[in-house]
Amino acid sequence: MRKLVYFIAATLDGFIAGPDGSDPSGPDGFWPIPEDYLEHLIAEYPETLPGPARAALGVTAEGTHFDTVAEGRRSYEIGLDAGLTDAFPHLRHLVFSRTLGESPDPAVELVSGDPAARVRELKQEDGKDIWLVGGGELAASLYAEIDTLILKLSPTTIGAGIPLFGRNAAFEPAAWGLRSQKILPSGAAYLTYERNRQTLSVTAD
Repeated sequence: MRKLVYFIAATLDGFIAGPDGSDPSGPDGFWPIPEDYLEHLIAEYPETLPGPARAALGVTAEGTHFDTVAEGRRSYEIGLDAGLTDAFPHLRHLVFSRTLGESPDPAVELVSGDPAARVRELKQEDGKDIWLVGGGELAASLYAEIDTLILKLSPTTIGAGIPLFGRNAAFEPAAWGLRSQKILPSGAAYLTYERNRQTLSVTAD
């Protein structure tokens, strides 16, 4: 069965974007991309680079991890604001939104129904894993469906912003096992966790 993988950049204090939700690695972002971080991304996860970045860097590799990308409306609109109706033309692209009337691009599937139900359908299909690119609200709605969590950890703190699972996530403890780690000289790290599907119980003293 295919897995849903939340592959996301995060700060040391657990934020995936600043308070305004803008791209943290964009021109006005707070995290300049270290060279070793980009080199590892190209070598191990080339399919997660947007189409224009792949073209600029001469990346043609399909990648071995994902053939499908899922994202929420706010995350998708970062690309739209940059003039990209499909930032990942090399992947099957789904956007989850209850407010977009129609997809701005015929190659992008717009999902207005239950995100978890659609992801469970995708998991039953043949293919590589499904990349959850963000944002936090969609990650919160898919919390129970996330099988793997890959943190691209920035050696940065920002104090406030959008948390890993959004601002309105429910309290639902889950255990994760560290499967692999890659610590880079720049201080950035790639940490891969697999969900422990055993139910946790929380008791008060």
